[in-house]
Amino acid sequence: MDIPVVLIDVGIGNIRSVHKALQSQGAQVTLTSDPQVVRSGKRIVLPGVGAFGDYMSGLRAAGLDLALLEVVGAGIPLLGICVGMQALFEYGEELGVHRGLGLIRGRVRRLPALPGAKIPHTGWNQIEIRRPGRQPAALLHGFSGREYAYFNHSYACQPELEQDILLATTFSASLVEGPAAQPGHLFASGVWHENLYGVQFHPEKSQEVGLALLRNFIKLPGARC
Repeated sequence: MDIPVVLIDVGIGNIRSVHKALQSQGAQVTLTSDPQVVRSGKRIVLPGVGAFGDYMSGLRAAGLDLALLEVVGAGIPLLGICVGMQALFEYGEELGVHRGLGLIRGRVRRLPALPGAKIPHTGWNQIEIRRPGRQPAALLHGFSGREYAYFNHSYACQPELEQDILLATTFSASLVEGPAAQPGHLFASGVWHENLYGVQFHPEKSQEVGLALLRNFIKLPGARC
């Protein structure tokens, strides 16, 4: 039986590929920008591309920010993708400082300039499971911690609390290991805080790894009956 998922349309970017990926994993997807539909959701996916400030302006103009705060407070599982993950944080520093949803403590900052490393960080990179002293989230059921996912971003989340970091990825000029390796910057590529989940990479472009993550999300417990 299809599992209902509300996919939020902020009006920025093409989210058709996310829609299709969710459907392929057994989701009955409702694409909406209606806050009332969001409030009735059992699982919420918040995707996004573009600038942080524009994205938050779009959420607020549609009244989606308040709806999201309500469903998260009710314990509904929510998955933020790319800028959708960044929006979960308190502030974003892209083209000025902008207030986010404030659901996770921390800020969104530009990736640092590193020798030979190109911004935006685009392409495949490894995701490493980071859960100090705690079991990995059900979102990563079946993951080994050696998977690769597809990224395309210039800004990255910096959670204030280490315990909110679910996945980490190294941004650098090279993935070469050993003495020839280039210095890198470790950033949070995935977060988990209670019923909130977020990934900086694009599951819909990450082949089986991304589909497995979406499949795990739609099967999470804790939704309204």
